[in-house]
Amino acid sequence: MQKNLIVFLFLLSSFFLDKLYSQNLDNTLYRKIIKMDSLLFNVAFNQCDLTLYKKIMSENLEFYDDRSGLNTSIEKEILAFNDRCAKPFKLTRKLIETEVYKLGDFGAVQTGTHIFLINNEPVEVSKFTTIWEFANNRWIVKRAISYDHKPLE
Repeated sequence: MQKNLIVFLFLLSSFFLDKLYSQNLDNTLYRKIIKMDSLLFNVAFNQCDLTLYKKIMSENLEFYDDRSGLNTSIEKEILAFNDRCAKPFKLTRKLIETEVYKLGDFGAVQTGTHIFLINNEPVEVSKFTTIWEFANNRWIVKRAISYDHKPLE
């Protein structure tokens, strides 16, 4: 009986240690992806830092958008970036909520909701999914999906 109790306690503690270890890994990954999201949007997108934007985006980017469809051209994405930054108004993005999940040894998937602002006035809300790849010791956006765009009233 005592042997069964010891085995049971060992298995129970292993389960909780595994969960604790998993949560720690998840928190570390979450912090890394939140940092990358911040670099991508708070710095590159919001401040029109094209050099940083190019570093974060994959050369083989696939960007899916519910308004414009699929874009597989990084050159086209850079033209759109430059066009947006040349506008007489400032378009920025603010993260509202997000979740991050590990994708094996490839990278991570980030899902969430964000709003877009023009001259600091909220104008649109949408959802997104980003596939982050960890390659050559850095995080890059491999795939992005932006959908469910709705005007804010």
